[in-house]
Amino acid sequence: MPLIFFLFLLISAAATISSVSATDHIVGANRGWNPGMNYTLWANNQTFYVNDLISFRYQKTQYNVFEVNQTGYDNCTTDGAVGNWSSGKDFILLDKAKRYYFICGNGGCFQGMKVSVLVHPLPPPPSSSAAAAGGVSKPNSAAARARRSGLTESLCLGLLIGWIWLGSGWI
Repeated sequence: MPLIFFLFLLISAAATISSVSATDHIVGANRGWNPGMNYTLWANNQTFYVNDLISFRYQKTQYNVFEVNQTGYDNCTTDGAVGNWSSGKDFILLDKAKRYYFICGNGGCFQGMKVSVLVHPLPPPPSSSAAAAGGVSKPNSAAARARRSGLTESLCLGLLIGWIWLGSGWI
């Protein structure tokens, strides 16, 4: 009987766990970080939240990425850059709600290799009154991602516990 109570507590705890899964926004999608792209259009079709990633894919011998301020972005200069990357597969954590500015520092900025993204704070989880009223969230919103992630974790944990319980001959 204590084992069943322990399993009940474990499953109950797992059901309450929810974590927000971050989205990895690949700059330029399948075309990557290259000259001649309209990165403003790409960014305007994305929604960025705190703890999402922005990733840049490019030829590391030709290009790089600098995080700059608005002046550096507007003038294509790296003066006062707050970060730089050159691996060719750069994953950058967007850990604050603010506007970020990225440019290519090898001259590519003058050929359009610059992008500005606005990062939003994570929305609060839906209140129980909103859920009762039938509130619907967009399927790709951070709140929806958190619910899906929590359900997936709970299901996996429940299946694992069931497999261990049934597979070990406890019943």
